[in-house]
Amino acid sequence: MQPRHLPASTLLGLLGVWADGTGPAYRLLADRLRLLIADGRIIPGSRLPSERELTEALGVSRTTVTSAYRSLRDSGYLTSRRGSGSITALPSKVAPELGRHHAPSVDAEGLYDFTCAAPAAVPGISTAVAAAADEMPVHLATPGYHPQGLPVLRSEIAAAYDERGLPTSPDQIIVTAGALAATSIAVRAITQIGDRVLTESPTHPNSVDAIRRSGCRVVAVPMSPGGWDLPLLEATIRQTAPRAAWLVADFQNPTGFLMSAADRQRLARAFARSRTTAIVDETLFELALDGQEMPPPFASFDPDGVITVGSVSKSFWGGLRIGWMRVPEGMVARILDARASMDLGAPVLEQLVVTDLLRRRSTLLPERRADLACRRDALASAVAAELPSWRFRLPSGGLSLWCELPEPVGSSLVGVAQRNGALLVAGSRFSPDGGLESFIRLPFTLDEDSLRDGVARVAASYASLTSGPPARRSGVMIA
Repeated sequence: MQPRHLPASTLLGLLGVWADGTGPAYRLLADRLRLLIADGRIIPGSRLPSERELTEALGVSRTTVTSAYRSLRDSGYLTSRRGSGSITALPSKVAPELGRHHAPSVDAEGLYDFTCAAPAAVPGISTAVAAAADEMPVHLATPGYHPQGLPVLRSEIAAAYDERGLPTSPDQIIVTAGALAATSIAVRAITQIGDRVLTESPTHPNSVDAIRRSGCRVVAVPMSPGGWDLPLLEATIRQTAPRAAWLVADFQNPTGFLMSAADRQRLARAFARSRTTAIVDETLFELALDGQEMPPPFASFDPDGVITVGSVSKSFWGGLRIGWMRVPEGMVARILDARASMDLGAPVLEQLVVTDLLRRRSTLLPERRADLACRRDALASAVAAELPSWRFRLPSGGLSLWCELPEPVGSSLVGVAQRNGALLVAGSRFSPDGGLESFIRLPFTLDEDSLRDGVARVAASYASLTSGPPARRSGVMIA
C-alpha cells in the first residue's frame, strides 16, 4: 500500500503555533513534528509534504525545513524512500510487557489495576443465575449447540433494537462469546487476506489484533482533539477503498467521544458509496452517565450495510462472555458459515442468564450508571488535584479518562508506576501504528477510595520521571 500523503494544508493545522519558543526555527519545527508523530496525530508511514511545498506553506526559508527534516531523519522519525518522499516513522516499536493489556506475567494482587476498563458485576447476577439454572433441565435433553443463539435471547436483543428505532428480526441476531468474538467472526466473513480494514486511532487494541490475525491490513485514521475528523475519514475511505471498517461510535474506547447523529449519517453514506461494510461496536452504548438522549444506532442510517456488535461485558459483567451481532438479512448465512470454523455457539446457561438480565435492564442499569458516574467524578477530581499538568476531557459516558501528558513518557511511566504499586497501560498500546506516547488511559472501574489512592501512586511515579515541576495547566477539559 502506498504511503498516505499528508497535504501541506492539513499539516499546517496540526502544527499550530510551532515557532513560539526559543532556539533555532528548524529545531522548533522538528520538535513539533516529532511530538505529532510520537503522539500518533501524524500516523507513522505518512508522506510529508516536500521541502518546497512546506517551505511555501509556512513562509520560512528552505534551510529551516531542510534542517528540520534532516533532524527528524537523524532521530529516526523520518525516512526517505525513492519515489515516495519523506515518510514518517518511529525510532522503535514500543511494546513493553506492561504496555499490553493484562500482561500474563504480572500479578495484580495488591496493586491498583488501571489496565482493565471493565466493572465488577451488577447486583442481581446471582438471581439471574438461579433462574437460569431452573430452566436448564429443558435444554439438557438437546445437544446444546446453538450456532445462532437461543431463540429466547435473540428475541430480547431484537426487541431492544426495535425500541431504539431500528427494526430488527430475531433472525438477524447471532449470539457470540463476547464482542471480540463477534468482531473476529464478522471480519473473517466479509474480508479476504490482504483486504484493508479502516479503524480509528486510538482504539481498542485487542480488536485491532483480531483484525490483523485475519490477514487484513489495518488503515488507522487519527481522532482529532474534538472527536472524529469526518473530512479525513472520507478522504481516507476514497483513497484506500477499505473492504470493511471497525469503529466505536458510542463513548469511543479510549477517548470517550460520542458520535452525533449527523456524523453517523454522513459517515454511513461515505461507507455506502465505497461499498465498505461497517462493523460498529456498541458495547458501551448502555453507559450514558449524564442522562443524555442517545443518538440512533449507526445501522439506522444504512440497515443493509452495517453490522452492529453488542455485549453485556460492560453493562452487566464481563464474566458472562456473551455478545452478539445484528446482521443485515443478506449477510446472515455468510456470517454463520464463517462462525462454523471458529466455534459452535455460546454457552446455554450464560445465554439464559443474559436473557433474564435483559428483561430487567430497566431496573438494573440505572444503578450501574449512577455508580459509574460517581467513580468517574472521583477519578477526575483526583487527577486534577494530583496531576494538574495532565489534560483530559470529562466523558459523558463509557468507562475511562483519556489523559494527555505534557511529555511523551507513557511507556516509561508504566514501568515506574508498577514499582510504586499501580498498573497502567501505555497510550501506545491503543495506537494501531505506534505513537501516542503522551497518553495514558485511566479507567474509573475501581472503588472511589482505590481510585484516589491509585492516582496518588501514579502521580508519585510521574514526578520521579520529570525533572522539576511541569508547567501547570487545567487538568479538566469539559466539552
